[in-house]
Amino acid sequence: MFNKFLGRFSHDLGIDLGTRNTLVYLSDKGLVINEPSVVAINKRTNEILEVGEAAKKMVGKTPGHIEAIKPLVDGVISDFEVTEKMLKYFIGKVHNDNFALISRPRVVIGIPLDLTEVEKKAVEDAAKSAGARKVYLIEEAMAAAIGARLPVVDATATMIVDIGGGTTEIAVISLGGVVTWKSLKAAGNEFDSNIIDYIREEFNILIGEQLAESIKIGIGSAVPLDEPKEMEVRGRDLLTGLPKAIMINDKQIREAIGRTVGKIIETIKTILETTPPELVSDIYERGLYLSGGGALLRGLDKAISLASKIPVKIVDDPLTCVARGTGLLLNNKELLEKVVLPTSSD
Repeated sequence: MFNKFLGRFSHDLGIDLGTRNTLVYLSDKGLVINEPSVVAINKRTNEILEVGEAAKKMVGKTPGHIEAIKPLVDGVISDFEVTEKMLKYFIGKVHNDNFALISRPRVVIGIPLDLTEVEKKAVEDAAKSAGARKVYLIEEAMAAAIGARLPVVDATATMIVDIGGGTTEIAVISLGGVVTWKSLKAAGNEFDSNIIDYIREEFNILIGEQLAESIKIGIGSAVPLDEPKEMEVRGRDLLTGLPKAIMINDKQIREAIGRTVGKIIETIKTILETTPPELVSDIYERGLYLSGGGALLRGLDKAISLASKIPVKIVDDPLTCVARGTGLLLNNKELLEKVVLPTSSD
């Protein structure tokens, strides 16, 4: 009864708790938060200094007593306490009115397909400790399909590949459930690591994660481009220890990320091979859908289509697709009951 009373002063939330970014969808306002999943903490006082975008700017630049922490690794909570504080900050930011202290929202959270029961409970507990009165867990692939307005409850197959920061979720969905699936630890972060390793091995230059991400966005591609691209890269020369600048082009970046792109494509083909024939025919007719930030890699849709021989479509606004899906479920009780995962409180 008391929770219901507090719920009157709360805004129900859909949350995409991502390795790289956390997105919050408000049931009546749409997407209200899209910030990096980073928390800066003063280790002397255990005080939170910054959360989100401001904390990301501190990565790699902090003095010894300040630590910029990424509390999620490959979609899994690696630091429970910091995750709880981050969620509490975002929930409080949404409820920035006089009732912020007593807000108790319902929360729908997207999670990777391969989370264990212990890991699911960690997500649920972190959200409840952060102020949620009721937590619903849903697979990210399902949330992405719902966010893209795909027919997830029909007796036809929907194949979606959600390429996030830490994981790539590949799933075939039919009748409100996941029929075949695979979760890969090969996604946006691995693309960045590939670029860092390539530049270190080929040029003896060390660069950071943020620069690697900028290179990927600026000139990265999965297939040859009509117009070649190049950019200047600055880092530390490992031989002299001094700053050094080089020019790097799209062909070199394709070579750097090629193995990870190939891993994603091979897994998609494996899923197609294990999917029931009736559903495969639907996929060949309707195509495969790409979502998540990785879907924006130039030519990735073409590379997948050439290898799998099926049409590939990028959903509208792939970066926010999972968050939109969690938010849409808040206003669709019937669909939520069909797709929600059992939790420890059920």
